[in-house]
Amino acid sequence: MLSYNPGPVIEIFDPVADEAGVRVLIKREDQNHRFVSGNKWWKLKNNLVEAKRLGKNTILTFGGAYSNHIFSTAAAANELQFQSIGIIRGEEITPLNATLQFAKEKGMQLHFVTRESYRRKTETDFIQSLEDLFGDFYLIPEGGSNELAVKGCEEFGNQLSTLEFDYLCLPVGTGGTLAGIIRGIPERKVIGFSALKGGVFLKDDVLRFTPQSVTDWQINTDYHFGGYAKTTDSLIKFITSFESKHNVLLDQVYTGKMMFGVFDLIKKGFFSQGTTILILHTGGLQGKSF
Repeated sequence: MLSYNPGPVIEIFDPVADEAGVRVLIKREDQNHRFVSGNKWWKLKNNLVEAKRLGKNTILTFGGAYSNHIFSTAAAANELQFQSIGIIRGEEITPLNATLQFAKEKGMQLHFVTRESYRRKTETDFIQSLEDLFGDFYLIPEGGSNELAVKGCEEFGNQLSTLEFDYLCLPVGTGGTLAGIIRGIPERKVIGFSALKGGVFLKDDVLRFTPQSVTDWQINTDYHFGGYAKTTDSLIKFITSFESKHNVLLDQVYTGKMMFGVFDLIKKGFFSQGTTILILHTGGLQGKSF
């Protein structure tokens, strides 16, 4: 099993929240592991157990050049003595960026494919071509989102259910973590903040893993700041100010957008007075670019 350090729940005090009469808590899951941080720990853990049960020695997965998932999978595989292969979207650019250099140093074999080929990552014949090339492996999908990953996030949600809060807020990439959290705390209100432009489609991805009877959740698509990994001066200014005031680091891809969205909704009166908001810090700080 991957090593795990329980991240604390901290309360932050901010004039915006004080004026609105709401309480803001942050679950510091970014501190749960040095490299396999945040939701990635929960998404990978059951997959790694299953790989070992099946007698697989190699983990193969997919991601972009700055992927948190590639970074975390390489570290997790190294810790548990698996071989690992990363199928990377796009051509190789040298020198490697920090994410891919880290993955390589952790023993991950990097295999670069064209964007056209990468779009075929779920097709049977493409996966067969990878088996022909690399031999037997345990496949984890892009972003790590499969049933075992969702189950891991559900277990995390079960842990969070012991805390007192009215809303849980978290960033959304592929929807796997959100689906698991919804399953783990079906009686609580959950808001996922899409890091992708046009993230409405994510609702269908979440519904594939969640009971239709659980309806008290939503995906907010208003705070993508131009799309995945895109940013603006206003977002960077918010992140810098937030870090200075509260000593909590945020990245510009996921957690910064989510935090901006939460505080903007507080300003707009979305949360009623007396509400307690639990914010899930999902890690990913290796992707911080400023």
